[in-house]
Amino acid sequence: MNPRVVPLLVAVVLFCAAGFFMLVRSSRPDPAPAGIPEALCVKQAVIPPGSSPPVGPYTPAVQVGNMLFLSGQIGLDPASGEMVEGGTIGQARQAMENLRTLLTAAGLDFSDVVRATVYLADLDEYAAFNAEYARYFSTLPPARVCIEVARLPLDARVEISMIAVASDAAG
Repeated sequence: MNPRVVPLLVAVVLFCAAGFFMLVRSSRPDPAPAGIPEALCVKQAVIPPGSSPPVGPYTPAVQVGNMLFLSGQIGLDPASGEMVEGGTIGQARQAMENLRTLLTAAGLDFSDVVRATVYLADLDEYAAFNAEYARYFSTLPPARVCIEVARLPLDARVEISMIAVASDAAG
């Protein structure tokens, strides 16, 4: 064998072995970091029966420990799969009900919500939206961002996502 080929073969073998090791390593879940209970590192999908179906490749809600991350919900009627009537207010009401369904499936409610992000197709509807949104929070409302956007999925007028944290008693 040509002596100049040997280092090249060794390099190829090492490169392939390193790639295989990385592939095997990435296919196994990492253990929980030291001092953190395993339960706080496990992701679980929350997809209640009868909930509004996702309109893309995402999970409606993901629970990690006592935290629930709710994907953006629009005014889709879960029964018909169609956008509800009533413009921004009707769609906001349905989006909030869709969020309630996800929260309830995880044993939570709106009092557990700590963060919300709202996307409106028209900020001229901000005051009307706020009046509807406020109906869902009897006490301390969550921290919130509201952004006007050019377009939303299925030409929705509003989309709302949330993060909730279960209290020790609930979770």
